[in-house]
Amino acid sequence: MKKALVTGITGQDGSYLADFLLEKGYKVYGMVRRNSTENFERVEHLRYSIQFVQADLLDQMSLMKLIREIQPDEVYNLAAQSFVPTSWDQPVYTGEATGIGVTRMLEAIRYEKPDTKFYQASSSEMFGKVQEMPQSEKTPFYPRSPYGVAKVYAHFITVNYRESYDIFAVSGILFNHESPRRGKEFVTRKITDAVARIKYGLQDKLELGNLDAKRDWGYAGDYVKMMWLMLQQEKPEDFVIGTGKAHSVRDFATISFNAAGFDIQWEGEEMNERGIDVRTGKTLVVVSEKFFRPAEVHHLLANPQKAKDKLGWEPELSFEQLVQMMVEADLKRYEKISK
Repeated sequence: MKKALVTGITGQDGSYLADFLLEKGYKVYGMVRRNSTENFERVEHLRYSIQFVQADLLDQMSLMKLIREIQPDEVYNLAAQSFVPTSWDQPVYTGEATGIGVTRMLEAIRYEKPDTKFYQASSSEMFGKVQEMPQSEKTPFYPRSPYGVAKVYAHFITVNYRESYDIFAVSGILFNHESPRRGKEFVTRKITDAVARIKYGLQDKLELGNLDAKRDWGYAGDYVKMMWLMLQQEKPEDFVIGTGKAHSVRDFATISFNAAGFDIQWEGEEMNERGIDVRTGKTLVVVSEKFFRPAEVHHLLANPQKAKDKLGWEPELSFEQLVQMMVEADLKRYEKISK
């Protein structure tokens, strides 16, 4: 039985990856930080299938001890301070957890079990102010947030340990991937949660920032398979993972409201834009300046050709199906509350 250590196990990706690895017959260890309050909502169904272990990416000795005791065949590093807006408020912590923490884990592997295969969760936010369209493994990075900068460091330190110490270390440059397990602070889940709340009279309207920002959105459940596939190759390589299709925040909101039975129409320009229900004339969406980033990332679009050619991967869920799934999950959640 192979052993896999997953950091960030309680997050969206960690929970889907745990599901996948357990189906593959792995012994799964989920790394969590010691905390006075537990948040195991996303992995509650796996509480007795996963072995939870305590360590922290900010503490070198805890990682060394963990690798020494578990002796994992594979390590999936999904832990990070992953919310872009927070990275401006906490840039030093973001650098430590999202960037330097990767070095600490690689050092632990180098000293305690150098034949461990290592997966690093890189991000499309590294492309930031994009230098070409679409973005591939060869596109130069130009991060536009402390989070993006930290991810660039983590990406290149992974490359460095691969080339310097012959560690099987890879990075998956994943474009935005969503699901019903996405945190409510992220714009996609913020939208679907608000749509459900508005539907059941628990909220009046939804405030958003840049409606024209475009992202390559896919389904997290599809993407975790790619993490595993990267570690099953003969040689370590980095891969861009995305759908190759981009949609705006406005598109996401429109489809979400339509899925809940609203008929939304957009009026106005720039900061005055509103989303209005055609049937009732009620304002459902307003644009608020407080949700604009200090440095905006306008358009991210993946070129996943390498992953298709070498790994034979294709996303199974379309953008429309993804949005529908998320809205239905939130509607079901609030239907239970409203009864």
